[in-house]
Amino acid sequence: MEWHVEDLSDNEREEQLRRWWSDNWLWIVGGIALGLGLLGGWQYWQKSRMQSAEQDEAAYLAVLDSLSQNQQDAAVKKADDLRNLHPKSPYADQSDLALARSLVDARKFDDAAKRLRTVADSSRDPQLRLVATSRLARVLGEQGKHDDALGLLDVAKAGRFAPLFHEIRGDLYAAKGDAPAARKEYDAALSASATPGEGPALDTQYVELKRDALAGAATVAAAEPPPASPAPAPAAGTQP
Repeated sequence: MEWHVEDLSDNEREEQLRRWWSDNWLWIVGGIALGLGLLGGWQYWQKSRMQSAEQDEAAYLAVLDSLSQNQQDAAVKKADDLRNLHPKSPYADQSDLALARSLVDARKFDDAAKRLRTVADSSRDPQLRLVATSRLARVLGEQGKHDDALGLLDVAKAGRFAPLFHEIRGDLYAAKGDAPAARKEYDAALSASATPGEGPALDTQYVELKRDALAGAATVAAAEPPPASPAPAPAAGTQP
């Protein structure tokens, strides 16, 4: 005969509840304790993560403050300390980008390139990697390492940075004296910039100016007369 709860008396239901609690109380209490432990651990992790981010932000702002006061050596030390303490922090990447700009202004291209390459190679942020790559290419161009710079600028992987990559490639080819290649890259930059996106804004008028200047330079070069051949030296023993 099957018994249902509603068929039991109050005393029987109370006794059944006692037996159930006696058999299961350990699992219930353990589950509650585990849940509270996990919740506490998650809250501690979140708090630690927030505190770490706040400390990294403060360190980044300290780098900017040193740069604003022209204390480059102090900025270098602070940026290095942040990178060593939290190498994957986006604030370490931002510090290196800011410091690289200052180093370029000081014509310290090797030091700037080192900072930029670190971000380009190891940043967890894809956009920061592209920013660092574009700036590194310009630094290498300033050093006359045009082919190395061109090798960095893979337009197929540039995404919304494609117009900027094409423009920099055009500048590099122009610096090498390859006007046709430069013109092709400038045209590609203008074409890519016509597609709506969220990448860095392209100064299309400036790109057009650089492209048109290539044609003007070629016209001037073609119009220049060839250098005159030197007059033959008079033969020995003859009067001038």
